[in-house]
Amino acid sequence: MKPYWILVVLLALWSCDDDTTNRNPFLQEIGFRFDINLNLPLYSPLTNTGTAIFIDNTAVGTRGVFVVNTGFDQYRAFEASCPNHEPNSCSTMTLSGQVATCSCEEYQYSLFTGQMLNRPDDGRRYYDMLEYRAAASGNTIIISN
Repeated sequence: MKPYWILVVLLALWSCDDDTTNRNPFLQEIGFRFDINLNLPLYSPLTNTGTAIFIDNTAVGTRGVFVVNTGFDQYRAFEASCPNHEPNSCSTMTLSGQVATCSCEEYQYSLFTGQMLNRPDDGRRYYDMLEYRAAASGNTIIISN
C-alpha cells in the first residue's frame, strides 16, 4: 500500500503549476503610505464621484499617483508613471478627466479600471497601470503599497 501513496505524492508534486505573477518589468513596486485629508482644499475634489486628481509627491509611488473617486466611498489609486517603459523624462502621465495619457507614445489609460484604452494590435505585451491600495476611513483616504 505504501508504494501507491508515494506515487500519488509524486504525481501531485509534478502536476503543480509554476504560475508566477506577471510583474511589470518597467516599474518597481516600492513601499509607501500616504494619507489624503479630504478636508484640505487640495484634495476636496475627491469628495465628488468621478473626480480624479494627480498627487505629485516624491514620497508617493515612482512618479506620483492618480486617485479617483469611483463612487460609494470607493477610491482607486494608480502609479503616474507610464507602465509600458522605464521611467524617464516623458513617462509621467497627464490627467484629463478620468483618463491618464503618456506623453511618450500617447498611450491612454482609464482611471476607473487602470486598463490601456488604445492598446496597439502589434503582438507585443502591454501592461495596464500599476494599482495601489486605497482605503477610505472617515475624511481620510490612505494610499499604500
